[in-house]
Amino acid sequence: MAAEGFDAWLAMGGYAAYVWPAYGLALVALVGLLLWSILGTRALERRAAKLRRTREEEQ
Repeated sequence: MAAEGFDAWLAMGGYAAYVWPAYGLALVALVGLLLWSILGTRALERRAAKLRRTREEEQ
């Protein structure tokens, strides 16, 4: 009984061929944005640290 309900849920009322790829693309986009944000933040932190070192050397 529970397996039938799960199978029906996975089938998404016959629209599974459209729904699951959409979920997959959304997940890929979200992971990509997360990685982009993390890498961008790290790059900005490195740049800020370099600017701080340069400023300390000038003083």
